[in-house]
Amino acid sequence: MDMSEIAKKLGLSESKQLILKATELRRRADVQFDSSVIGVGEICKAIICLEIAASRMEVIFDRQAAIKLSGMSDKAYNRSFNSMQNSIGDNNKLDIRELAIQFGCIRLIPFVQKGLSLYKDRFIASLPSSRRSSTDITRPVFTAAAFYLCAKRHKLKMDKFKLIELAGTSESGFASVSTSMTDLCFDVFGRITENKDSKDVKGNQDILHEKRRVEDGGSLFDDGEKSSACKKRKQMEKHACND
Repeated sequence: MDMSEIAKKLGLSESKQLILKATELRRRADVQFDSSVIGVGEICKAIICLEIAASRMEVIFDRQAAIKLSGMSDKAYNRSFNSMQNSIGDNNKLDIRELAIQFGCIRLIPFVQKGLSLYKDRFIASLPSSRRSSTDITRPVFTAAAFYLCAKRHKLKMDKFKLIELAGTSESGFASVSTSMTDLCFDVFGRITENKDSKDVKGNQDILHEKRRVEDGGSLFDDGEKSSACKKRKQMEKHACND
């Protein structure tokens, strides 16, 4: 099926520049790899190229309609999309500030930036020297994972699945990067556990101590309190006798 025909079915026929961009991406994909190896047929390949082009040109794209037209399941389409996007080297770059604005978490920006910087240094340092120059952590999944982990650390609600979609990755890929980041940079991305206030702990210990005294046959009153209670009782008995 011709690219223009597929674009028409997806309501994109009026965007000539988008169709040209998608055609260019499909040509690049044909040169760089055999899409049939990853289970992507010609129609699905054209649809994915249209989506990538729409994303780059900020044109609204109906992914659900695209998935339906491709004849694939959601998971199969997402997997094929990610494979093709990575193969043709046309990854989208997520901007930390734009993510913060979109999710209403402006205060996370410096924490995410610091976390990514530390992770890059520590991750590269952990690799053999032969692999360091080819390592790329600018891919969207790293930014999305850092943003999500910082949000969780600061106890902010975050739509993980929306982030995964924006990053153009899979749940397993996102989880793998998140685990790596937490392991290498727990001081930035690890969850903060709450410690009970020392006064509360002491108070609870005192209550427990008194409870044990009662259970052992003692009283909730200490010696001073006992003496005071006895004096009051004797005074009351004395007044009763005088009356």
